[in-house]
Amino acid sequence: MTKVTRLTKKDVFGKPAFDIEHALNMYAFSHCTIPAEGIYDKQVLAALGSVLDKCHIYLIGYTPRIDLVGAEQKDQHLLLSFEILSRKHVLDYELPEGLSLKADGDLWYLDDGSEGRFWPSENQMQTRLAASTDAIKFEVKYVGQAYGQDGSRSAIDRLTKHETLQKISLMGVPQGYRLTLLLLEIEPSPKLITSINPFAKNTKEGEKRIEQGFSKLFNTTEGERISLYEAALIRYFYPDFNKELKDSFPSTNLKILRDCYLKDFSAVVAEICIDDLPFRLWSSSVEPKQHHIAKHDLHKSEDRRMFFGL
Repeated sequence: MTKVTRLTKKDVFGKPAFDIEHALNMYAFSHCTIPAEGIYDKQVLAALGSVLDKCHIYLIGYTPRIDLVGAEQKDQHLLLSFEILSRKHVLDYELPEGLSLKADGDLWYLDDGSEGRFWPSENQMQTRLAASTDAIKFEVKYVGQAYGQDGSRSAIDRLTKHETLQKISLMGVPQGYRLTLLLLEIEPSPKLITSINPFAKNTKEGEKRIEQGFSKLFNTTEGERISLYEAALIRYFYPDFNKELKDSFPSTNLKILRDCYLKDFSAVVAEICIDDLPFRLWSSSVEPKQHHIAKHDLHKSEDRRMFFGL
């Protein structure tokens, strides 16, 4: 899939080297979240099924504890009260006809009058809380990846023996928070972003560079894209517990980027734009947002910088 961006003269600071430049665009299209202790729970992992096998990127971070402290029904509305970091938040659900709130000891449920019991899922409630309040945030503390030969290794395989995860846990999680994992599945078919600039120094090789862009895109391996996606997120979020790539990406000395330079990509883009993500991601370098787009130029010279001034 290709996205084309057409530049005008006012967008250009100095003449670019080429009229056609390409960026490799990678994005997450599926995800799952689990508490950190869940990686040792076989029932939790079994419930998530095969989606875990396809998640090669993982983020470790802090999320606030969410406690359901009350439920009541007013007419055909279900009001659920939550306590998050000592503050109360209420979700209002409009109930279909025939459903009524019941309790079985400390367990609330919705009864349909025919022995059927219903209740919103934990993920669905958290997603609604994240959309209606600013209380649900995921502070990114570490970004990593696990791929293996032909995708044979998943994030869970790596995390069960992850020294940094154990270190973060042993250092202690702030009061009112829990250690949480966000696992991402990266789209195996990346996009190519192409910029067209008629004011470039070289405007005679445009057609050739367009054709090369397509061939280079499909010559990148999934393993390469997973590594580039990880590196782009590390540079973007600048997490506290990552040591490598925070300051060295992008660099011609990095093995994961050598092929990108050989294939003459001008930039790499890593996106997390998932509407039903149950929190907003943030770090000390990035403000809390639902969608994140990490854009990195691969060339230092201004005449090859694709995102300069954009």
